[in-house]
Amino acid sequence: MNRFAGSEFSYRVIKIILGSLPLLIIAAAKAQTGTPPVYSNGMVVCAYPDAAQAGLFILKKGGNAVDAAVAVQFALAVTLPEAGNIGGGGFMVYRSAKGQTNTLDYREKAPAAASTNMYLDAAGNIIPNMSLYTHQASGVPGSVDGMVEAHRKYGRLPWAVLLQPAISLARNGFKITAHLAADLNRNQADFKRLNPGKAYFVKNAPWQTGDVLVQTDLANTLQLISAKGRAGFYEGRVAAQLVAEMKTGNGLMTLADLKNYHSKWRKAITGKYKGYKVITMPPPSSGGIALVQLLHAVEKYPLHRYGYNRDSTVQLITEAERRVYADRSKYLGDPDFYKVPVDSLLKPEYITGRMASFAWAQATPSSTIQPGSFAGYESDQTTHYSIVDKEGNAVSITTTLNGSFGSKIVVNGAGFLLNNEMDDFSSKPGTPNMYGLVGGKANSIQPGKRMLSSMTPTILEKNGKLFMVVGTPGGSTIITSVFQTILNVIEFDMDMQQAVAAKRFHHQWLPDNITAENNALTPEVKAILTKKGYKILDSGGIGRVDAILKTRAGYQGGADPRGDDTTAGW
Repeated sequence: MNRFAGSEFSYRVIKIILGSLPLLIIAAAKAQTGTPPVYSNGMVVCAYPDAAQAGLFILKKGGNAVDAAVAVQFALAVTLPEAGNIGGGGFMVYRSAKGQTNTLDYREKAPAAASTNMYLDAAGNIIPNMSLYTHQASGVPGSVDGMVEAHRKYGRLPWAVLLQPAISLARNGFKITAHLAADLNRNQADFKRLNPGKAYFVKNAPWQTGDVLVQTDLANTLQLISAKGRAGFYEGRVAAQLVAEMKTGNGLMTLADLKNYHSKWRKAITGKYKGYKVITMPPPSSGGIALVQLLHAVEKYPLHRYGYNRDSTVQLITEAERRVYADRSKYLGDPDFYKVPVDSLLKPEYITGRMASFAWAQATPSSTIQPGSFAGYESDQTTHYSIVDKEGNAVSITTTLNGSFGSKIVVNGAGFLLNNEMDDFSSKPGTPNMYGLVGGKANSIQPGKRMLSSMTPTILEKNGKLFMVVGTPGGSTIITSVFQTILNVIEFDMDMQQAVAAKRFHHQWLPDNITAENNALTPEVKAILTKKGYKILDSGGIGRVDAILKTRAGYQGGADPRGDDTTAGW
């Protein structure tokens, strides 16, 4: 019997079903401080409890890490509408148990009718919100194609089995958390304004913790994807519904755009840090190159002696980030359209040279730091999940709609949200996007082009063996959050849960300030840095890191306490 059939899929039922199997120990641990539990047979860490259970269920059924990733991707599309999606895209970093690596780019693409100046008025000024909350804000979605392609290459269980948890969660509903209730309530006015005549996510009374969210139209869409695979989304009824939705708001996406979309396998970016191998995402993600640059920039300094979030540590990391984000603004974009100088950006002597102007006595003004030269010249509402299976295959995936709930426009009849990823292009060189990131011609809008991203799904090895699987949402803060989490483990001796829970700070070249979570920096540290010319701003939560650490005892999870993030292992 199919254990995922119909209303059987729920948190309690899964516990009962799996609990009836002999010799299996099931555990799902909510993110918390203290020593995290360790599991020997596999683990899922993601942003919503029901999605974590879906992934664990697949692992217990004999699925591998990629199978579980497919189940989690579609379950998050149901349970985490702020960022989980089938109307968006993402990146996957894969490492097999034998050490083979690969990355899958299923980032959205600009529609064929897109143009460089499409968000500018006659005077050449950006039209407010056009790249954010209109039908023209959406790139061609890649998530469904990406999951189909990942499963084709590495999956083990039948495709339909992997979608059944999501279908059941959508059709039968699930109990929402306090975080989701607050997000839904906060966006009620926008849902109503941007979706006239529709009732998706709208409720007469405020949403409450424990309310059941049922999404019948989304369940029907997922059922078609389950039955027909890629064609269930990019062709037929769902494709027609998407294009019809586009026409209601002068959107650009066509049936041809959908049919022509294909995800792409790319060679991983790799680097070294003090004996650890870093395996991460290549362009059009800027995250991989930036992460390797950051690690090399600080490698020669005694961070362990400086200490976690002490003034020297914060100053060094800030100056490294300042220079790396300056490079991001000029040199990074879609490699299918622009020759990204990967080798030059990753040359140790280039990175060392970029740090040559760093001085301990005072801050380096961002106005004096320009993108480097050499011969031959993402929203905080993304989501990430990390998975390792019993054999040791590992998957690190970051996926997004861009802003919270994307464009906030729901495809009528199909029940899924559209992304607003077109804002990640440089609408006008030198003008910041919604995350304050500045870009140039390398990331200009072109038909069929993938927009630049900060997403940084990453896997680390130590002595040729799996060491860490890590990633986070956070828009422009993604790169620095992953960077600091890695340092927390390697340099500051934190376990995985401590490393993801630790307070973070961020600098991105422009604007020229340090944003720091509440209590991330002591008054003493702030005073020292301020005296040196650093401007420090208080911030809410930075990132929501979900990670797995391989220890001698087994897999240790870190689920970010800033959200509903959960570990599930056995």
